[in-house]
Amino acid sequence: MAQKIIRKLTYGWRLFATGFSFFSFGLIGLLLRFLVFPVLSVLPGNRLQRISRGQRVVHYGSYVFIGLMHRLGIMTYEIKGLEKLNRPGQLIIANHPTLVDILFLLSRIKQANCIVKESLCRNPFMRGPILNAGYISNGDPKKMIAECVEWLKSGGTMIIFPEGTRSVPGKPYSFQRGAATIALQANRIVTPVTLSCYPSTLTKAEKWYQIPDRRFHLTMHVGDDIGLDEFTTIKPKSIAVRRFNQFLQDYFTHQKEVYKKHGK
Repeated sequence: MAQKIIRKLTYGWRLFATGFSFFSFGLIGLLLRFLVFPVLSVLPGNRLQRISRGQRVVHYGSYVFIGLMHRLGIMTYEIKGLEKLNRPGQLIIANHPTLVDILFLLSRIKQANCIVKESLCRNPFMRGPILNAGYISNGDPKKMIAECVEWLKSGGTMIIFPEGTRSVPGKPYSFQRGAATIALQANRIVTPVTLSCYPSTLTKAEKWYQIPDRRFHLTMHVGDDIGLDEFTTIKPKSIAVRRFNQFLQDYFTHQKEVYKKHGK
C-alpha cells in the first residue's frame, strides 16, 4: 500500500515538473526575446557575429533547460562520443524520437545552425531565439538547401533531422532527401547522431502530459564520420542523393534495432 502511494506521489510530481519545465521553456524564450537579445543587438559586429552570439545564447539556454529537467527528476541522460562534435563545417544528422531532441543537441553543441518549421518563426516564445540565432526556415526548400550548404561551406555547424519531424513510434523511418542533398552539395564533415528514449515519451503521437510511469532516459550516441567519396562520384546527382538518403535511412534503422534490443 505504501509503495503504491509513493508511486502515485512520484508520478504526480513528475507530471507537475513536466508542466513546470515547459512553462519555464516559454519563459526563457520570452526573456531571451525581450531582454537578452535587445541588449546583445546594440553590441558592435556584423550579421555573422550577431548570429554567433545568438547561437551561443541558445546553447546556454538549452543547457539550463535540459539541466532543469534532469534535476527535477523528469529525465536522465547518457552521452557517448561527445568529443566528436563541435567541429567547424560539421553536418550533424540525427533521428528525432522526442520533442526535446534539438534542445538536447544544442545544449552540447556550443554553436550550431538548424532548420525550423516556417510556422515556428511566428511563435511568440520561439521567434526571438530563431531569428537571432539565424536558424533557417523550411518555407522555401530550394532556398533552405542553398542556405544550409552556404553555412557549412563557410565553416558553420549544422543540425538536421532527415525525417523532417518526430518519429512515429512503431513505424519505419521515412527520410526526406533534403539532408542527403545538403550533405553531398556541401561535401563537408557528416556525423551521424543516434538518439534513443526509453520509456517512449514526448513523441509525435503523445501530448506533453502523457508521461511514462518512470522518468525517461535519453541516450545520445555520436557515430563515426560518414565518408562521402563513394556517393559524390555517382552521376547523375539525383541518383547519388537517392542512394545516400537510403544509406542514412538504413544506418539509423539498424541503430534503432540495436538500441531496441539492448533496451537503452
